[in-house]
Amino acid sequence: MLETDSLLLEAAVRHSGKPQACLPRLVASRFDRPTEVEPLVYDPIATLVLQGRKRVFIGDRVFVYGPGRCMIVAAEIAAMGQISEASPETPFVAVGLYLDPIVLADLIADLADMPDPPVEPGFGFSEASPMLLDAWRRLLELLDRPGEIPVMGQLLERELTFRLLMGPHGALLRQIAGANSRLSQIRLAMAWIRERYSEPLGIDAMAEVAGMSRSAFHRRFKAVTALSPLQYQKQIRLHAARRKMIVGRADAASAAFAVGYESASQFSRDYKRLFGMPPARDVGRLRGFSESAS
Repeated sequence: MLETDSLLLEAAVRHSGKPQACLPRLVASRFDRPTEVEPLVYDPIATLVLQGRKRVFIGDRVFVYGPGRCMIVAAEIAAMGQISEASPETPFVAVGLYLDPIVLADLIADLADMPDPPVEPGFGFSEASPMLLDAWRRLLELLDRPGEIPVMGQLLERELTFRLLMGPHGALLRQIAGANSRLSQIRLAMAWIRERYSEPLGIDAMAEVAGMSRSAFHRRFKAVTALSPLQYQKQIRLHAARRKMIVGRADAASAAFAVGYESASQFSRDYKRLFGMPPARDVGRLRGFSESAS
């Protein structure tokens, strides 16, 4: 690794797993062993892997990314994730920055006008440039000097966001800040679906929220999320049902009806397809993990 990369890895390891109240959008994570494939819903974020490898399943596509590669997520994508390469001797280490539309919009205002790019997937993978790695390092190392954060925190976060904007996925990031961009229109519909996931929702109503025709909405939604709108709603329902069973101690049938299913058997089939095992077994496994960790 280059010297800058080594220093960045050391800083990420020092601060992994610690909540950063002073820089709340900055996260660092470490895993000492591979994980199982787990469903998740991303918030807009830039993630950089420093050591180990991660596998991400989005729609019917599989992406593997390792040291020096970034994943950019510009919408609330439903996906499956797995740490595929990690050990106690060589743990998986990554850093992330949740993307702030206000910071993006402010930076874009200072740049030359650019045309609205065509709709593309709401995520992307690319190699990190030396300047981007340097910006990551200096932001992480700032955590070792908390007295400087009130002055330097926003400046270094802004610089990192700028480097991301200047990278291969700058066009995708510009759409986060554009209130009238195609991505923002799709994200409005995604938020509307998440707020009403338990209700019967039609494509026409979703398209109206996005301000698009039915056919354009369906095409653009799938381009961004790799899922159809109804598939997206189903995944949001299943995530919500899982939380109700784990946190709220609901049984499978109660959770199924609470999130909008009319058939408990259909819920169990969909749940097993997404999470890999029936509801009762999956929830029992997760509760066992929680109790053993407490």
